Amino acid sequence: MVKISAGSYDLNKWLHGGYEEDVVTVIYGGAASGKTNFCLLAAVSQAKKGNKVIYVDTEGGFSAERVKQIIGKVNGDGKTKQIEDINKVMENILLLKPTNFNEQKKVFDRLAKHLEDEASLIIVDSMTIHYRIELGDSRERNIQNPGEIQKTNSELARQIGILGEITRKKNIPIIVTNQTYNWEDEKKMVGGDILKYWGKCIIELVNEKGNRTAYLRKHRSLPEKSLNFMIYDGGIRKRGWI
Repeated sequence: MVKISAGSYDLNKWLHGGYEEDVVTVIYGGAASGKTNFCLLAAVSQAKKGNKVIYVDTEGGFSAERVKQIIGKVNGDGKTKQIEDINKVMENILLLKPTNFNEQKKVFDRLAKHLEDEASLIIVDSMTIHYRIELGDSRERNIQNPGEIQKTNSELARQIGILGEITRKKNIPIIVTNQTYNWEDEKKMVGGDILKYWGKCIIELVNEKGNRTAYLRKHRSLPEKSLNFMIYDGGIRKRGWI
């Protein structure tokens, strides 16, 4: 089974080598739980190796400064060298920034046609922020035009289906992040069964007063388990095993 690095020694150890190449990995959780950091670590790891990464940033969470922190200084006072390195890394990351659900649809249309041919990793952070806004608008439009809600759900299913087809046919690892919402005192994943079906690896991130935990909820070859972790300048490392 071929895997790519998660960009962290401790995450690689926890996932027995990193993210699988031929599946969609879904990382979900509340605000400030660490989702974007997981994405940036994987992206930087691939880009540093000279591999191309497609990064779909729907929330404006991609930060060149954070990338610079993750890369770190090459030597004590080698600031020039560090700038050269970050430029090389950034050149290998194709950043796409759709600002609404319609623009996101166009991004996925491009992915379906040709963009994935250049990539060794595709990241969508997040998959559902624009979907949630569009769904709210669809509920209002549904009063006048029944079927609007179904149309929006079908479009989300089409988009995640495109990713599923790309990863199966071309063995390109795909990471998508997702949000949560509260329903009857229980946290649920936005998009429900749509993302649960396509995600063959599902990781939940929880932040309880600064104590962060990753839970492996679904995997083809690993059991459910969890990892306490912390975020620091260089990335992510464990706080202890559970």
